[in-house]
Amino acid sequence: MSAEATSPGARSRRRGRTSIDLRRLGRAALLGPASRDRLPDAIGHVADAHRAHHPDADLLVLGKAYVLAEMSHRGQFRKSGEPYITHPLAVTLILAELGAETTTLTASLLHDTVEDTDVTLDQVRAEFGDEVCYLVDGVTKLEKVDYGAAAEPETFRKMLVATGNDVRVMSIKLADRLHNMRTLGVMRPEKQARIAKVTHDVLIPLAERLGVQALKTELEDLVFAILQPEEYERTRTVIADRATTGPSLDTIAVEVRRTLREADITAEVVIRPRHFVSVHRARLKRGEMRGTDFGRLLVLVGEDADCYAVLGELHTCFTPVISEFKDFIAAPKYNLYQSLHTAVAGPDGAVVEVLIRTHQMHKVAEAGVVALGNPYAPVDGAEPADGERADPTRPGWLSRLLEWQEAATDPDTFWTTLRADLAQDREISVFLADGGMLGLPAGATCVDAAYAQHGDGAHGCIGARVNGRLATLSTVLVDGDTVQLLLAHGPVPETANDRGGDTTGGSGDSRDGARGGGRGTQTQDAAPGPSPEWLDHARTPAARIAIAGWLAANPESLKVPAAAPRAPGAVTAGRRGVANVVVDVPEATVRLAGCCTPVPPDAVTGFTVRGGAVTVHREECPAVARMTALGRSPVTVSWGDEPECRVTLYAESFGRPRLLADLTEAIATAGAAIVSANVEPPSEQRVRHTYTLQLPDAAGLPGLMRAMRDVPGVFDVRRAQHEPAS
Repeated sequence: MSAEATSPGARSRRRGRTSIDLRRLGRAALLGPASRDRLPDAIGHVADAHRAHHPDADLLVLGKAYVLAEMSHRGQFRKSGEPYITHPLAVTLILAELGAETTTLTASLLHDTVEDTDVTLDQVRAEFGDEVCYLVDGVTKLEKVDYGAAAEPETFRKMLVATGNDVRVMSIKLADRLHNMRTLGVMRPEKQARIAKVTHDVLIPLAERLGVQALKTELEDLVFAILQPEEYERTRTVIADRATTGPSLDTIAVEVRRTLREADITAEVVIRPRHFVSVHRARLKRGEMRGTDFGRLLVLVGEDADCYAVLGELHTCFTPVISEFKDFIAAPKYNLYQSLHTAVAGPDGAVVEVLIRTHQMHKVAEAGVVALGNPYAPVDGAEPADGERADPTRPGWLSRLLEWQEAATDPDTFWTTLRADLAQDREISVFLADGGMLGLPAGATCVDAAYAQHGDGAHGCIGARVNGRLATLSTVLVDGDTVQLLLAHGPVPETANDRGGDTTGGSGDSRDGARGGGRGTQTQDAAPGPSPEWLDHARTPAARIAIAGWLAANPESLKVPAAAPRAPGAVTAGRRGVANVVVDVPEATVRLAGCCTPVPPDAVTGFTVRGGAVTVHREECPAVARMTALGRSPVTVSWGDEPECRVTLYAESFGRPRLLADLTEAIATAGAAIVSANVEPPSEQRVRHTYTLQLPDAAGLPGLMRAMRDVPGVFDVRRAQHEPAS
């Protein structure tokens, strides 16, 4: 069945044999005479379509399955009035046209027997074997009597788990939904809309991910007609009034055939009309449609090398649109799809899209996993040594789905998360430092990579390296990145504190910095576990479910620790080694602001923040002006008697060897202790260092800053005045 037809009645072309119009045959099976003597004609069509792909197939088992299905469904009718047996026959015909092997067709004939008749799974197993029984069980719905409102999501969960062991389960389900969508007109409008919405959110993305474009595109058109009837009719009118401006696809196809013939390249050039949804999207993108916008040219060749030969000739004889070139042969899509995509412009400027692929690639592009036949058949008659079946159709997205669904025990959570997961229609591959590889959805972050690699062990993640450089946990990964996750319970590299980690700041909590997606590292005494901010960075369901589960099990992690009892009127900041601060709010927790890191004898002021704590700022800090403008009342603050203080300094320098060693030596000589350090990557030969330092006496700060400025290559040292750029 063609993956790109302009109308439900469009015919497909198949090399070397007469095409069968599935839609026409489906209608004939449903609307023809209801007498039983016509039904064998339908199984005859199935046999013809099956033999076209599998000439040596044994049809006896199909006849046996048809007899059982016809007898068990006898007396049952569809809502349209046709005998119910027409439905499994139509589903089987769809799969036969796609090239499904005999076991799949046998199960599709029987797919509703256990659900809707007195036939049991034990009977199916006894008559047809374990594989057919497994497939039939996989597509059998759960009873609403037993599951209530959870029946639909739990049925899909059961089906997806079964698909993880045998992908043919989902092939049958997709064909089943396609035939139901074709005959949906007899349902009430509200039920049509509900079924179409589930098809749009779940079944169409699954068809795309399994590469079954032939089913996906027709499902898209049928859903489009139900959910957006006005746009559908507008698109139908546009196709009926097809634009004639510029050369037609037929004219350009003739030119392409001539070009390839002169280059002595054997190729078949056909026109692929766009289906309704594709035309709709093109119209929204391009506005006025030209004749070449209603389809693409498909060039079919014999070998992979011929694909590139065709590409070279087209780019030589026509003007290529370089931005439209994509090589899915060298880098296949995650759904098995392979093809070269390009676009060329003719002499008059008309642009046409061209798809170049081999005949085998075309078969897989149309039928996806169905075209693989039986992916579980033993090689050379030998079973795998470990007893497990190797499944070449198990892509990364399916493995991830099967993992996170185990944690989503609530049906509503599973159903919502499944739709959100399937809405992410692109996938990337990232490499691990140990040589492994992770498949992640596009837009995934280091948080997602951590949970994909370590599972619940990622709760203790304190940072990551991306392509060798320390990065925030919120960093969005791109295809081909190399990522190394740093865990609290594992060895933290030496450079984590001197090359890329964030300063913990004068008062900011280092756990919040690192775990909230900042560039910080976790303090040694902080309990491992994610912060709520991680949910903002997680894109994969596995990460979100694991983080939410940990936060729900550890509600105390969301609370601000209470300050230790202190005498009224004189309280100290709740951090070890920070100078005493006296405020006018008795028993208040006091924090020194990380944006300006005040130290004695700075002029300071304070503001009450959420939770009743008082944050102390230097008076010239920009945050003071902002809070004053908001009408916040300042709190009187003064320094206590403790001379020790903590401060954050920025050092700007030119890059040179041993600069870091010389700076740290100057700091140590001045008697300061380095709490944390960060060296940003060089930019225009300039390097920025950030140090959080513990001084035994604030009076020594000016001398320390002078000593740092005296280090060769350092041209500026200053106190923190604002939040450092993340």
